[in-house]
Parts: sequence; structure tokens; C-alpha cells
Amino acid sequence: MAAVPVTAEVSLLVDKPIATVLVVDDLADNLSLMSSLLKDHYRVKVANQGEKGLRIAAQAPTPDLILLDIMMPGMDGYEVCRRLKADPATRDIPVIFLTARADVADEAQGLALGAVDYITKPISPPILLARVQTHLALKATADFLRSKSDYLQQEVALRTLEVQAIQDVTIMVMAALAETRDSETGNHIRRTQLYVKALAERLREHPRFEAVLSERNIELLYKSAPLHDIGKVGIPDAILLKPGKLTVEEFEVMKRHPEIGRDAIEEAERRLGIKVKFLTFAKEIAYSHQEKWDGTGYPQGLAGDAIPVSARLMAVADVYDALISKRVYKPPFSHEQACQIVVQGRGQHFDPDIVDAFIEIADDFRVIALRYAD
Repeated sequence: MAAVPVTAEVSLLVDKPIATVLVVDDLADNLSLMSSLLKDHYRVKVANQGEKGLRIAAQAPTPDLILLDIMMPGMDGYEVCRRLKADPATRDIPVIFLTARADVADEAQGLALGAVDYITKPISPPILLARVQTHLALKATADFLRSKSDYLQQEVALRTLEVQAIQDVTIMVMAALAETRDSETGNHIRRTQLYVKALAERLREHPRFEAVLSERNIELLYKSAPLHDIGKVGIPDAILLKPGKLTVEEFEVMKRHPEIGRDAIEEAERRLGIKVKFLTFAKEIAYSHQEKWDGTGYPQGLAGDAIPVSARLMAVADVYDALISKRVYKPPFSHEQACQIVVQGRGQHFDPDIVDAFIEIADDFRVIALRYAD
């Protein structure tokens, strides 16, 4: 078996030991001549019609190069080349026109259709072999680079999924750590996460929110929502788990959990050394979800649109879930009671437009609450 006449460096890139050349010409003498010239170097396939050449080219394994006549009955070489380049399965096969048409316009047309070369008859065997060798070497290199590119794309996609998974696991572990401080919160994290996403999707085309609530940002909100109460890890058990009403002094300590949560996330971001978008939302939610629309919330006393959208969404989700959940200091409220209280807070505790969205999807909240009940 003869070796492929390419350089040693390129031969390492070629998967098949012998390249396949397809010759398409309507004259039997030309096919015989080309077969004799090429057979000692390559695997040769022949076709005496354009349509037959297309069928052979489309069959796996596809040829590595095509020598194509122009003047053929039925489908001429130009049309064959046009169809080869239009088919994703054959468009990367180099085509060399091999023809008696020597006009510059003919050559220009052939190259414009995607041919890599244009050789006129009568051929010079050494020149033909040299050009075939050159274009096979170029194709081998292109195939190698294309394969590498596909591999790298797959690797990037895999690494991206791994990073996202690590992100998700880290968030859930941190959130679960906060919840271990309060054994009665159960599926609170999962429910509030889904409430926030449902509200955001409802409001994504609202003029006040469309600039913030892109598809990507909604996904980031969904991922970062579980960290809203991460600051509770810094609140003493005697206060966090107290069954009765907190004293004024105790409540002041409790009010520190948004700041503790924000600082913890900022420290994580500082150690990471780069700004991460989902951590920006996580900081907003952790620090501002206790703010109120009328400015009476904490820790900053922000009002109206000064409160980040992410925190305004979480405020509704968090209060609704707290209302329907059993606590040591209260029984669970019904869905209807919780909805009534949220509506009463429109324009005071909550952004009016977010409450309106909540009313529209209140049944979705009920479904989420039932599916992930404690």
C-alpha cells in the first residue's frame, strides 16, 4: 500500500492512510487517464455524470478531493460544484476544475463557486499531482483544525456546565447552612426561589422592569434567591429561635442579618478576585429584601425604586411564604389570608406593580406552596 504523497507533518493529521479522489468527467478516456495517473497514490472513484458524482460525493466516507470537468451533458460542472458547496455534508471537500475551457471568465466563475483550483487540459501530470497533493495537505490541516475546534467547543461547554453546577451546589450549601439554624423553615428556600422566578417571568415585559428582567437575569435571580437569609448564620440562637416576640434590643440584633449576609457575599467575591453577576444579585437580595416600598424597612430605609428590583421581588416572595408557614410563634395562614395581607401591603410594604403581578399569578404561588410543602 503506497503512502499518501504529503509532508510528514501533515500526514500525522490525516485520519485515513490513503486519501480518496473522486474524478467526474463524461469522457471515458479522461476517466481512464486520470485513474491511471492517480491510482498509485490515492484511492480513486469515478463518475461519468454530474448527478452520479453528487451521489458518490454524498456517500460516506466522502472523498477527500474532487476533480471536476465543466462541459458535461445534463448537469454541468458548475452546477455540480454549486450543489456540493450548498450541502453541509460535502461543502468542505476541495474541488479542482479540470477542463478544456481556458477563458479567464470561465476560471473566475469556477473559483467564485468555491473551487480551490482550476486546471486546463491538456494536463501536465507532475503539475496535476503537485496541486492535488497541495490541496489534500491543506484539507488535512483544515480537517484537523476543525476537529480541534469542535473538541474545544465541547470542552468549553462541559467546563461551563461544571462551573454552573459548582455555582448551584455552592449556593444551595450556603443556603442550607443558614436554614440549619432554623429547623422550621423546611422548603422555604426552594419555594421562595420559585416564587421569585414566577414573578420575574410575569413582569419581564413590563415597561418598568423589562430592562432588568432579561432571560439571563431571571436565571441569575433564580440562582441567587436562596442566599437571601444567609446572614442569619450570624444571629445568636437565643434570638433567631426565640418562640415569643423579640424585645426591641433583640430585634435590633435580628435587623443586622441583611448586612451580615451582604458582607459574607462580598468577602467571598473579594477572595474570588473577580466580579460575578449572580453574586451582585445575591448581595442585593440579601441586603435589601427587608426594605419597604414606603421607606419604613431596614437596614437602609430605602423607598420606591431605590430598592433593587431583585429585593422587591424577594420581599413579596419572602412575606407570602412566611405567612403560609408554621412558626414557633404562629400557626400557618391560609393561601387566601396570605394573599389578602400581601394585597394590603401594596404601595406600603411592596412595589404596587409587583403586587399586581402577584395577584395575577396567585394560583401559581399556591401550586408551588403545595408541591414543596414542609
